Amino acid sequence: MRPTSKATFKEHCLRRLGKPVIEINVDEDQVDDRVDEALDYYVDYHFDGMEHTYYKHVVTEQNLVDKYFTVPDNIIGVVDMFDIGDALSTNNLFNIRYQIALNDLYDLSRYELVPYYMNFQNIRMIEEILVGKQRIRFSRHMNQVHVDMDWDRLIAGQTIVVKAYKVIDPDTFTDVWKDRWLLRYASCLIKIQWGSNLTKFEGMQLPGGVQFNGQKIYDDAIAERQQLEEEMATAYSYPPEDFVG
Repeated sequence: MRPTSKATFKEHCLRRLGKPVIEINVDEDQVDDRVDEALDYYVDYHFDGMEHTYYKHVVTEQNLVDKYFTVPDNIIGVVDMFDIGDALSTNNLFNIRYQIALNDLYDLSRYELVPYYMNFQNIRMIEEILVGKQRIRFSRHMNQVHVDMDWDRLIAGQTIVVKAYKVIDPDTFTDVWKDRWLLRYASCLIKIQWGSNLTKFEGMQLPGGVQFNGQKIYDDAIAERQQLEEEMATAYSYPPEDFVG
C-alpha cells in the first residue's frame, strides 16, 4: 500500500528494512526524528519539496516603524521584491509604458518587437542606476523581510509583493509521502539509526552463537546515504541561484 500519511509512511520505511520478518531495533521516537530529518532535507533540496510563489503583504503602521515585515513559517526563502515606484508601472496616465502603448501599440504590427523590448530593457537599466532597486535581507529562522530603503515612500495599506519559496505541506498534499526518493532516504536514515543502536551491543553473543553486526548495517547505510545525496544534487535539485534565507 502506498503511503498517504506520516504514519503509513513510517510503516512503509520499516517494511523496506525488513519488518515484520526482521526486528528493527529502533524506538518510535527515533523513527519520527529520522522521518522529520528526511523531510527537512527533501524540502531544502528537492525541486518538488517547495514551490515558487508570490507573497503579498499589506503594509502596517508598525512595519513603517520597524522597517521590516514578517512572513509565515512555511516561507523558507525570499529572493526578490517587486519594485516600489516603478517607472514602468501602469497606474497613471503619464508613465512610460502607457505613453508608448498609446502612441505606438496600434501600429506595432508593422515593426519588429526586438527594438520595443530593448527600449524597455534600457529604461529598466536607467531606473536601476538612477533610482536603485530595493535590497532585501531575510532569515528563515526569524521570518522577517528587511527592506533597505526609505520607508517614507510607503504608506499604511500599501501592498508589497515578494518572490518567495514556500514549503509543500505533506499533510495537505499527501502525494509527498509517495515520493520514491524520500522513501529511500528516510529508510536509509532509519537504517543508520538502527545500525548505531546495535553497535552498542557489538560482540555480544546471543543463544546459538549469533552476534549483532550493527557496524555492518551502519556502514552500509552511510554509503547508501552518500549515494542518495549525490543523486539529489545531480537529478532532483534546481540549479543554484541567488537565494536569501
